[in-house]
Amino acid sequence: MTVQLRGAGAILRRGQVEREVGLKRSTIYQRMQEGTFPRPIRLGERAVGWRASDIELFLQNPTGYRVPNLDDEARDG
Repeated sequence: MTVQLRGAGAILRRGQVEREVGLKRSTIYQRMQEGTFPRPIRLGERAVGWRASDIELFLQNPTGYRVPNLDDEARDG
Protein backbone atom coordinates (compact mmCIF):
# COMPACT_ATOMS: atom_id res chain seq x y z
CA MET A 1 0.00 0.00 0.00
CA THR A 2 1.40 3.39 -0.99
CA VAL A 3 0.93 6.29 1.39
CA GLN A 4 0.54 9.72 -0.27
CA LEU A 5 0.94 12.60 2.22
CA ARG A 6 1.39 15.65 0.00
CA GLY A 7 2.38 16.78 -3.46
CA ALA A 8 5.86 16.37 -4.85
CA GLY A 9 8.48 18.35 -2.96
CA ALA A 10 6.27 19.07 0.06
CA ILE A 11 7.99 19.81 3.37
CA LEU A 12 6.43 18.77 6.67
CA ARG A 13 7.14 20.48 9.97
CA ARG A 14 7.74 18.48 13.15
CA GLY A 15 4.15 18.66 14.41
CA GLN A 16 2.87 17.35 11.09
CA VAL A 17 5.45 14.56 11.12
CA GLU A 18 4.48 13.58 14.67
CA ARG A 19 0.81 13.31 13.65
CA GLU A 20 1.53 11.41 10.44
CA VAL A 21 3.87 8.80 11.94
CA GLY A 22 2.38 8.56 15.44
CA LEU A 23 5.68 9.22 17.22
CA LYS A 24 6.61 11.99 19.63
CA ARG A 25 9.57 14.35 19.30
CA SER A 26 11.91 12.44 21.63
CA THR A 27 11.31 9.16 19.79
CA ILE A 28 11.78 10.80 16.39
CA TYR A 29 15.13 12.31 17.41
CA GLN A 30 16.27 9.09 19.10
CA ARG A 31 15.46 7.10 15.95
CA MET A 32 17.25 9.70 13.80
CA GLN A 33 20.42 9.09 15.88
CA GLU A 34 19.97 5.35 15.36
CA GLY A 35 19.54 5.82 11.60
CA THR A 36 15.99 4.44 11.64
CA PHE A 37 14.11 7.68 10.87
CA PRO A 38 14.60 10.19 8.04
CA ARG A 39 16.75 13.23 8.77
CA PRO A 40 15.23 16.69 8.39
CA ILE A 41 16.48 19.42 6.11
CA ARG A 42 17.37 22.90 7.34
CA LEU A 43 14.80 25.53 6.40
CA GLY A 44 16.36 28.45 8.24
CA GLU A 45 18.53 29.35 11.17
CA ARG A 46 16.18 27.72 13.69
CA ALA A 47 13.79 25.74 11.51
CA VAL A 48 13.85 22.25 10.02
CA GLY A 49 11.39 20.18 8.05
CA TRP A 50 11.13 16.72 6.58
CA ARG A 51 10.58 15.90 2.92
CA ALA A 52 7.13 14.31 2.60
CA SER A 53 8.68 11.73 0.27
CA ASP A 54 11.12 10.64 3.02
CA ILE A 55 8.27 10.27 5.51
CA GLU A 56 6.26 8.27 2.96
CA LEU A 57 9.21 5.87 2.54
CA PHE A 58 9.41 5.52 6.31
CA LEU A 59 5.68 4.77 6.57
CA GLN A 60 5.96 1.97 4.01
CA ASN A 61 8.09 -0.03 6.49
CA PRO A 62 8.49 1.76 9.85
CA THR A 63 10.22 -1.13 11.61
CA GLY A 64 12.60 -1.87 8.74
CA TYR A 65 13.44 1.69 7.64
CA ARG A 66 17.11 2.62 7.48
CA VAL A 67 18.55 5.97 6.41
CA PRO A 68 20.12 5.49 2.98
CA ASN A 69 23.92 5.57 3.00
CA LEU A 70 25.03 8.64 1.03
CA ASP A 71 28.08 6.75 -0.22
CA ASP A 72 25.79 4.09 -1.75
CA GLU A 73 23.69 6.77 -3.45
CA ALA A 74 26.79 8.41 -4.94
CA ARG A 75 27.94 5.07 -6.39
CA ASP A 76 24.49 4.27 -7.81
CA GLY A 77 23.88 7.80 -9.15
